Amino acid sequence: MAQEEQSTAPYAYRQLEDPAKEEKAQSLMETLRCLQCQGQSIADSDAPIAGSMRSLVRERIAAGEDPEAIRSWLIERYGDYVSYAPQLTSLTWPLFAVPAFLILLAVLLLRRRFRRGGEQ
Repeated sequence: MAQEEQSTAPYAYRQLEDPAKEEKAQSLMETLRCLQCQGQSIADSDAPIAGSMRSLVRERIAAGEDPEAIRSWLIERYGDYVSYAPQLTSLTWPLFAVPAFLILLAVLLLRRRFRRGGEQ
C-alpha cells in the first residue's frame, strides 16, 4: 500500500480489472528484464524503474496495444538487453551462430579422435 502511494505510476502495484488483459500484461512483464536489478523480470522486481515499466505495460495493454508492439517499443527505447528473448538481427546473429559452430567443431574433432583410436 505504501509503495502504491509513493509511486507515480498508477499501475505499478495494481492489476488491470479485465483478467484477460492482466494475463497478457503479466505474460509480457515476465519476459522483460529489470534494468536496475539485472537478474529479475519487471514482474518480480521492486525497483522503481520496474514499477514504471509495469505501469506502462498495463496502460498500453488496457488501451488495446499488442504485446509485441510494446516489447518492440521497449527494446527500441532501452536496447536488446531489456528482453529475455533477444531478436535475431545483423548485430546479434553471432550470438546465435557461434555456439552452434563450436558444437559442430567439437563433434567433428571428437569423431576424428575416436576414428583414430579405433585404427590402432
